[in-house]
Amino acid sequence: MNTKTSELLAVAAPRTAAVVRGISDDQLVLPTPCSDYTVRDLLGHLFDVVVNFQALARREEVDWAGKTDHLTDGWRDRFATEAARLTEAWSDPATQEGVSPGMGLPQETVGMMALIDLTVHGWDLARATGQELTVDPAVVAAGHEFMDRMGDTGQKMGAFGPPVPTGAAPDSMDALLGRAGRDPAWTR
Repeated sequence: MNTKTSELLAVAAPRTAAVVRGISDDQLVLPTPCSDYTVRDLLGHLFDVVVNFQALARREEVDWAGKTDHLTDGWRDRFATEAARLTEAWSDPATQEGVSPGMGLPQETVGMMALIDLTVHGWDLARATGQELTVDPAVVAAGHEFMDRMGDTGQKMGAFGPPVPTGAAPDSMDALLGRAGRDPAWTR
């Protein structure tokens, strides 16, 4: 990967934060392309991602089972703040070195997991709430590189659904969504 994780997060995080800002309270009950999650559920998960991956950048243990209700007063602004902190947490080149003690994976892979979650779930939320998420080509390319290395493992671990054939150009966002188990044509 030629582009540092923090540079990719710096491009992706504000775009996902803009989608989060565009979600109205009445949309929290809507279904998402991530079939087990409503918009509220997915927002809670994505909050966990941006907070927990900050800790993983510092090689700290995280509790994925903890159920914090992140959608309290000011949650849209807090999400944007935490997404910016995620980018900052991965900006130190040392975060890319070695193996994550909590996940047993190379730190570079862990950082890319954060990017994939932010991007794919950002798309999920945009699609569920009638918004658009424009994904930078460098982020899409990094997503495909990640899926080349970790897609099968991620699917076996339940992080991704079964691949969805899309007929899209192999290097496109739609193809990346299909690789992550999403139907790019999903509608409510």
